[in-house]
Amino acid sequence: MEQCEMVVGVGGAAGDGVASAGNTLALAAARQGQGVYAYNSYQSVIRGGHSWLRLRLSRHKPVNQGDQVDALIALNQDTLNRHLQEIAPGGVALFNAGKVKPAYAPPPGVQLCPLPVAELAPAAKELPVMQNTVAVGAVTQLLGLEFTGLESVLETTFAKKPKVVAVNVAAARAGYDYAAGHFQPPARQLTRTNQKWALVTGNELLAMGAAAAGCKFYCAYPMSPASAVLHWMAAHGPKLGICVRQVEDEISVINMTIGANHAGVRGMCATSGGGFALMTEAVGLVGILETPVVVINVMRAGPSTGVPTKTEQGDLNQVLGASQGDFPRIILAPTSIPDCFATMPLAFNLADRYQCPVLIISDLLISEGNETVDPALLEGAIEIDRGELITEANGANGAPYLRYKDTQSGISPRAIPGVPGHLYVAASDEHDEDGVLLSDIYTDPVRRKKMVDKRVRKMSTVLEHVPEPKLEGPADAEVTLVGWGSTWGVITEAAQRLNQEGIVTNHLHIKFLMPFHTEVVG
Repeated sequence: MEQCEMVVGVGGAAGDGVASAGNTLALAAARQGQGVYAYNSYQSVIRGGHSWLRLRLSRHKPVNQGDQVDALIALNQDTLNRHLQEIAPGGVALFNAGKVKPAYAPPPGVQLCPLPVAELAPAAKELPVMQNTVAVGAVTQLLGLEFTGLESVLETTFAKKPKVVAVNVAAARAGYDYAAGHFQPPARQLTRTNQKWALVTGNELLAMGAAAAGCKFYCAYPMSPASAVLHWMAAHGPKLGICVRQVEDEISVINMTIGANHAGVRGMCATSGGGFALMTEAVGLVGILETPVVVINVMRAGPSTGVPTKTEQGDLNQVLGASQGDFPRIILAPTSIPDCFATMPLAFNLADRYQCPVLIISDLLISEGNETVDPALLEGAIEIDRGELITEANGANGAPYLRYKDTQSGISPRAIPGVPGHLYVAASDEHDEDGVLLSDIYTDPVRRKKMVDKRVRKMSTVLEHVPEPKLEGPADAEVTLVGWGSTWGVITEAAQRLNQEGIVTNHLHIKFLMPFHTEVVG
């Protein structure tokens, strides 16, 4: 670990304010030019249990949460007992001296920092969560950061409550000053930079990327860890002209999304593995209708209810084979939190161009993870490609409209409902070029084969429009690390460490899972 980098751990029970304390510190650090990567490990309970949030802070941009802890904020006894031995030499452990006592000696070189919270913040007697503000103030000083950054975050957070601002700023200042006068600075400290950062989660960037790509309909049923996409859309979507709907279940979610896309707008839905299981039949409907639909599956540990608040990459086979039969689909896995934003315009363009379901497979790690990104990522023009879309009569000289025309590319002109002269049947049955159902005919294997081949043929050019996976590092490496999706950050740093140790290593990371860059990877 570099000298200009520190990892802070914040722990407590659910309801103790672990997330709010961590987010306050993350924002304060980001406003002073620090790169931040934060991951919150919490239980599926409203109160109690153990929540553990880790923030990696650096003048450079961290890409994972790190391995050790340099500063521990223990909001209860359980946290100090669990994590005291994880603190690296030269680190510090902060805790409320009136409620928490070390059960054993700290590791060599680790400084215990008891905070007399009752004296520093009298309001903590009535509001126990004020201990968080005192601790965040103290750790801000020990990290080598200026108080003004923390003060500005508190003023922004409680902007509508001036009295609350005053109480929190006073508590934070008391913690900051107490740390300066009573504790030794840790072995490493942060150095301020002028870098400007935006602190966002992967779910927020998925939603923002969809909005930038022209999404005008979003439908969801809340399911962790995908719910934050709905939260962002509900808060900001209406101002951007996005129709946002929370409905009764995931079956309704995807069918309403199909309807919106069929009507001509860009629509999207998001869920997790269990919800995606309910969407499976409708994914097949997308395939037979050849309607562009974007679906996000934010994976969590399964099967069944599984572990809703823990990350896992266990749904790959689920999305590869979702729904009966064989039909084209495109599957993308964002590789990092910043990549969540860039993935969305590409997903919508591919869905429109190839008239098929595009499944984005994320996971809790990057969807709920918090990371600083360059604000420039969110700026600039977004290319929008609606593909073979017919929105008005084009003077076809009376020729019948063939919605599923057997073209060389397999992609047929798609008319939205209501365009004069472009009537056709849209149903879940197999059909001919004009939409007439083959199930109404005694038997017709020739036309059935023609339509299956037409749909499959669409996939022949997908790889021409998406970036190939790149080998990072020397081509003649002794070791090649291969991963997909959210493992990019961990594998990237692992490869760097191996190279520093003299083990020549490279890294191949996969984002496009279907169709697959077989020749490139092979």
